[in-house]
Amino acid sequence: MDQSSANVDIKKKEQQEAPTPQNTPVFAAPVPKEEDMETIQTPGILANNPQLMSMLQGRLTGLVGAPSGYLQTLPADVRRRIKGLKSLQHKHSALEVEFQKEILALEKKYLGLYTPLYQKRAEFVSGKTEPTDAEVAKGVSDDEDEDAEKEEEEEEEEDDDKETEKVEGIPEFWLTSLKNHPQFSELITEKDEEALKHLTDIRLSYFEKPGFRLDFEFSPNDFFSDSILTKTYHYQEEPGYGGDFVYDHAEGTKINWKEGKDLSVTIETKKQRHKGTNKTRVIKKTVPAETFFSFFTPPVAPEEDEEDADNDDEDEDIDEKLEADYGLGEELKDSLIPRAVDWFTGKALQYQDNDDQYDDEFDYEDDDEDEDEDEDEDEDDDDDDLPTKGEKAPECKQQ
Repeated sequence: MDQSSANVDIKKKEQQEAPTPQNTPVFAAPVPKEEDMETIQTPGILANNPQLMSMLQGRLTGLVGAPSGYLQTLPADVRRRIKGLKSLQHKHSALEVEFQKEILALEKKYLGLYTPLYQKRAEFVSGKTEPTDAEVAKGVSDDEDEDAEKEEEEEEEEDDDKETEKVEGIPEFWLTSLKNHPQFSELITEKDEEALKHLTDIRLSYFEKPGFRLDFEFSPNDFFSDSILTKTYHYQEEPGYGGDFVYDHAEGTKINWKEGKDLSVTIETKKQRHKGTNKTRVIKKTVPAETFFSFFTPPVAPEEDEEDADNDDEDEDIDEKLEADYGLGEELKDSLIPRAVDWFTGKALQYQDNDDQYDDEFDYEDDDEDEDEDEDEDEDDDDDDLPTKGEKAPECKQQ
């Protein structure tokens, strides 16, 4: 090899080893999970020393997300320009915060405009007032079937001829709306329905600080003495990344249950027999029960002092509950309260189903079916090798 070719090889090697955006990852290589580590054959001292293995895993985990050092290799003038980009990003973040504040101000403004409509809705639902003919005419959908309208008119005429009991308002309006909503229907039990039949209105209000309140109004009932149950959602004062308001915590009303009507618990009775006297006694035990009204007892995030590295699974469980609780509040605020009649009639479900139409247009074959087809093909191939009737099998020659 001549000197010129040797120099070329050295330059290529230096170029390959020099850190670049292409060969330098932003984050460190991912650390294998514990279940994956079990499959790794660990020879020698690591196999016989689980403490050393655990310490090694801990150090590897600490490397995840560590800087690669690529930025430090850039020229000074390039690093200076990057700092300039960061200053622009800071200004952009400040504008995002203002953007979110203006959105919140708009939500408050339009809630004031919506409120008279919500109040009239509550009067229609409770039966305090009746809609005018003009309001009824505007409520007729343009795509409503004419035959259905004629059938409805005929039924109304028949009802006028018969002496029927007068019904006030729209019975079980909010219960039906909640049951038609996929997220809330999972929370409502049969016992809850008896109490939720008395739900007459759900109202929304905002605070001066970021946050909102939900008021559930009930008519007198046999379950609790409260006329209004409240759920309050608070945001953190400092906005998060992108200027969005970050959920902080929620607070709910303590429900004053009437005696023997607490839907949040179940009374279990057990008999105990005394070994000496052989007498029996009945013991009653209170056990938490699944109920929609647990919505008013939101989960609480653990304090920082209470956090423990050994409780990762519990922390994940709490995070999931907090996220689900916050999602229910947002769904009430943004969807169910503004479009309650569409949830009552089921029209809102049509728009949710549209999200799944794309998937429904395609048929996905199960992997098991594919495997079965492959097995069938293999069997067919094997059958091709077998002799047909009248043919001799191939000789088996031994060495």
